[in-house]
Formats: sequence, C-alpha cells, structure tokens
Amino acid sequence: MPGNLELCHPFCEKNPVQIWRGADSCDEVHYFSGLVFERRFSRWIEGVGYDLEIGRHAGATSFVSWRISPIDNQTCTLGITVYPHVLQKVPVMLRWLPHRLRLRPMLKNYLESVTSGFEWYVTRGEPVPPDNFGRHRWFSSAKSNT
Repeated sequence: MPGNLELCHPFCEKNPVQIWRGADSCDEVHYFSGLVFERRFSRWIEGVGYDLEIGRHAGATSFVSWRISPIDNQTCTLGITVYPHVLQKVPVMLRWLPHRLRLRPMLKNYLESVTSGFEWYVTRGEPVPPDNFGRHRWFSSAKSNT
C-alpha cells in the first residue's frame, strides 16, 4: 500500500508517495539519518512483489527486487534482493574484497532489520519502532540511542 514503509521499516522516517499506480509508481524513503532515496518501480506482480531502482534523486541507482513466497496457506516469506551500484565502477577483480568485507555484511544487517519490521507489523498490527532491531550506521539517526 502507498506509504507502507512508515509502518514497517525500522529506519524510515517518512515515505511520501509521488505516483502510485503499480509498475509506474514512484515514492521516496526519508531515513532517520537524513538520507533521502527515490524509488522508481519498474515491475509490479500483484500479490507476489515488485522490482525497483533506488537511489538519490538524479543519482546512481541500485536494483532491488521484493518477493513474497508462500510457505503454506497461513505463512509466507519476504525476500529482498539488492544489486548495489556502489562498486560498479571498481574493476571486477578488485570489487570482491570490499563487497565481501564491508558492503555485504552491512546490507545483510539492513535487510534483516527491514524484513523483521514487516514481520513485526504483520504479527502485531502496530508500527515498528525506530531502530527496533538495532542501529544501522547508514540509516539510523545520529541521535538514536538504541
């Protein structure tokens, strides 16, 4: 639903919607850290997920795929896959080290917090508190004490 990150995302302060119409949707994620990313949706599969490009307005973007996979009639999993832009200009032979040692662990931590936030909202019916699953150096407020 439009603006759902405000309810489910532990690092999202605001999620204003510019356009909401499936594959052509566009919104922004205002993180507690002050970062603002624009999300431009490219594919929408009703009841399954979507694909999008995310990044700073008019800047480089990363490709992100969100998918819901049913386990049975009562449960499902949410998977988020990110193809980051940040190391694309680094030669392939050199990018594996920073990817493996820095980027991958930071993204893993971030995505675990995000998927936990959706689980929190779905099971409790209440918005996820900021930094509820721990702070993140890229997206948490510098003032946060959690």
